[in-house]
Amino acid sequence: MIKSDTNKALIEYAVRLGDDSLILGHRLSEWCSNGPFLEEELALANTSLDYLGRARMFYGYAAELSAIEITEDDFAYTRDAREFQNHLIHELPRGDFSFTMTRQLFVDLFNFEFLRQLSESQDETLKAIASKAIKETQYHLRRSKSWVKQLGDGTRESHDRVQKALNSLWGYRIELFELDELELQLVEAGIAVDSRKLANAWHRQLKKILNEATLTIPEQEWIVRGGREGYHTESLGHILTDLQFVHRSMPGLTW
Repeated sequence: MIKSDTNKALIEYAVRLGDDSLILGHRLSEWCSNGPFLEEELALANTSLDYLGRARMFYGYAAELSAIEITEDDFAYTRDAREFQNHLIHELPRGDFSFTMTRQLFVDLFNFEFLRQLSESQDETLKAIASKAIKETQYHLRRSKSWVKQLGDGTRESHDRVQKALNSLWGYRIELFELDELELQLVEAGIAVDSRKLANAWHRQLKKILNEATLTIPEQEWIVRGGREGYHTESLGHILTDLQFVHRSMPGLTW
């Protein structure tokens, strides 16, 4: 039997993971009809659907644990930006193709190890979600790694674009490896992932990939954080304006 305080923390943890997946999935969906060529457009659409499916599983589990009657749609469509707790890197504007694939590399490298650890969680539902999602992430990582190498070691323009993306994303990575009191509580219970322990391996793998791509790790250190506390960039508000418009315009409508 899960203690009430642990249950409350678990609900919020599941919602956080759902927020990460929903927001990045929505960002990737913006490539529909905008991809550089048809095959890549389909690949990005499929990746987006993977994230949206993952968000549904996390939100659905949070709804199942809740004492009140609530659904996955309530988490996605009825909360304001201040109530979302996704990491900031997921909400940044789509940018060009180089930016998208560089962000994906950051996220995919993190998700692969994160989901591997989550698949060993004491919580059976989180364990099952992670075991399914890691298979998708292996495919995502192969693609983002391949594209960053091709673009980085390609033309002068493609190299410069990826390097610019790398520089602009660098300070957002730190938030991925930080824990607050809620996550520390769940780590102690054997439920959540201690993402602090993933940082060294993440940096080693990234450095190897960037070396092969003839890219340079940024020297300037800067940090942007706040997503888990509900502090976001203005970009999240723009996302939610599109994402939630129909539901908020016609609340309760079903078909």
